[in-house]
Amino acid sequence: MKKDKILIFGRGFIGERLQKALQCQITEKRILKFDDADMEVARFAPKVIINCIGYTGAKNVDGCELDKDATLSANVFVPLLLAEVALRRGIKLVHISSGCIYNYDYSKNKPITEQDIPDFFGLFYSRSKIYAERALDILSSKYNILIARIRIPLDDRPTPRNILDKIIRYKKVIGLPNSVTYIPDFIKALKHLIKKDAKGIYNVVNSGGMRYPEFLDVYRKYRPDFEYKVISYKKLDLVRTNLILSTKKLEKTGFKVRPIKEVYEECVQNYLKY
Repeated sequence: MKKDKILIFGRGFIGERLQKALQCQITEKRILKFDDADMEVARFAPKVIINCIGYTGAKNVDGCELDKDATLSANVFVPLLLAEVALRRGIKLVHISSGCIYNYDYSKNKPITEQDIPDFFGLFYSRSKIYAERALDILSSKYNILIARIRIPLDDRPTPRNILDKIIRYKKVIGLPNSVTYIPDFIKALKHLIKKDAKGIYNVVNSGGMRYPEFLDVYRKYRPDFEYKVISYKKLDLVRTNLILSTKKLEKTGFKVRPIKEVYEECVQNYLKY
């Protein structure tokens, strides 16, 4: 698809990374009402709009509790406005969603599929993501809507939203395996899904689970002075999701999903070049 036929809404971490990779149009227009979105789409005349607008709190997802209006506006209201604009204009909507919407029991559960019903309501952030995703999923049965779930973004360059930046700062990590989205692979996967004109929900994560201690051991190979401590999830004393998402649906489209462990060296080496 031609670059000028894609329009990204939102100049945050994901929006900026996608725009640089796709070399497409991007807008930071604030969407407060239907006409804001509709007029922006009319101005750029895209065939595909990618919604990268989202609110994860000022510092972390706990901050969503402190600004409920911003959370509901960015995570619920804006996606539905863009969906309405897209279906009225007969264009495709790609919505960047989150996999942090499930409870998970490592001793019992298999990797979570796109068909599994979200059941984690412990965070306002997660509830807001569920509200939008459920509505868009229903619409995707008739309209051209793709919902790409990402989780714990890992990038090969420094940025405050990168999980590598975060765990280097924290120096205290848990050992539970978690699904992670390696951003360079995510960009390739999204290009693939758009080209395939995929619809509905897709878990866009790397296969397997990242254990932070394993990953930090790779980082420590290059920064021997770095130290960290492993603590139990209970000692973290925060409400968070810990889970593994299935990548089988994405793989069935023909996309080669890399195991997360395969990206550790590449990620750290590239990261340290900056």
